[in-house]
Amino acid sequence: MKILALILSVVLSLAAAPGARADAWPPASWMAPNKPYRVVGNVYYVGSQGLSSYLITSSEGHVLLDAGMSPEGAKLVEANIVALGFKLSDVKILLNTHAHYDHAGGLAQLKADTGAKLYASSQDKPALEKGRHFGDNENGLTPFPAVKVDRTVGEGQKVKLGETTLVAHLTPGHTIGGTTWTMSVTEKGRPLNVVFFNSISVAGNALVGNKTYPKIVSDYRATFAKLKLMPADVFLPAHEEQGDLLAKRQRVLRGDNNAFIDSTELGRFVAASEAAFNKELARQQGAAK
Repeated sequence: MKILALILSVVLSLAAAPGARADAWPPASWMAPNKPYRVVGNVYYVGSQGLSSYLITSSEGHVLLDAGMSPEGAKLVEANIVALGFKLSDVKILLNTHAHYDHAGGLAQLKADTGAKLYASSQDKPALEKGRHFGDNENGLTPFPAVKVDRTVGEGQKVKLGETTLVAHLTPGHTIGGTTWTMSVTEKGRPLNVVFFNSISVAGNALVGNKTYPKIVSDYRATFAKLKLMPADVFLPAHEEQGDLLAKRQRVLRGDNNAFIDSTELGRFVAASEAAFNKELARQQGAAK
């Protein structure tokens, strides 16, 4: 916790300092407030400028996907939920895309404040409950507040709340239990497939000689293959910049009601990610020789 508090203090000081470096880590945008908004159907963006969190509403309560990078990040998400007119006590289920501090660091705080149950993949459960990254990574353990997983989910499992149904798709590689979530919504009479996308970047992972996660390369390749077949009218990633969400929101405000709808976006992103993965794998293989 002391390490996390130090990281956060650095982030906030960099954000406030004149001439702060754009490449400072973690990016200041991860803790920068962002006005919440409805995306499509019953899906709302409630994250920061740089870290996505999504509220999915229903008549029997709400689902929250991802929770920011820290307890302070969780408070930002909570403020956004309340700003939209929803009650924190109506958040019944917490979901997670993957067990990294920037998406799971606020789960314990949100769980305490809402009383919601946390659902996560069985493969990411150990990392969530220990509060540290799993797998050999050049960034180390990247600790975060540990959180109890109330229910594990597997491939194709449905999470239902009221009239809302989300489906879990295991997309490992970035983490061993990374999960992409999908659901269907109707927007102005038009049915849409929404994909809450789990990250698939290498992000410091050891692709060669990963003793903790020896099948990491085959998992990445299986994930790329699965995502290429996944229908996606609305692409909602775990990081804002991966889907240019802020720019899309501005387009909506200018009158473009279809700004978030693009059935080709997921395919383009996966192709670019796979190319970047292959390049990094080749680099690590060359360095290992």
